[in-house]
Parts: sequence; C-alpha cells; structure tokens
Amino acid sequence: MAVSISDVVLLSIVAFVRIQGGSLRIWPALACSGFGYFVAYTGAALVISDAIGAVTGSISSI
Repeated sequence: MAVSISDVVLLSIVAFVRIQGGSLRIWPALACSGFGYFVAYTGAALVISDAIGAVTGSISSI
C-alpha cells in the first residue's frame, strides 16, 4: 500500500493542530496510530485505500 507524501504531511498537520489545540490527547492519538498500522497489514487495507482514493478523487473533481 503506497501512501503519498502529501497525505502524510496533511494528516500530520491536522494531528499537530488538534493536539496543540487540546481537542486531541496524545495517548488516544498514539492508540489510533497503532491501530492504523495493524489494519494496514490486514485485508481491510485495500478496501480502506480504495475508499480514501474515491473520496479524494471526488473532492479533487469539484
């Protein structure tokens, strides 16, 4: 599963702003990150990747 650099940068900025703003605590953020890494190794990774691709494709066509 390939992740583009722009996706990583965007998600990093969102996470940083939410942590600094106090609306996202560090431990739940780390738990969600760990969960994401585990999901990436399952069969659900392709479905999630396709869904994200469809959403970003529809947003870019607006």
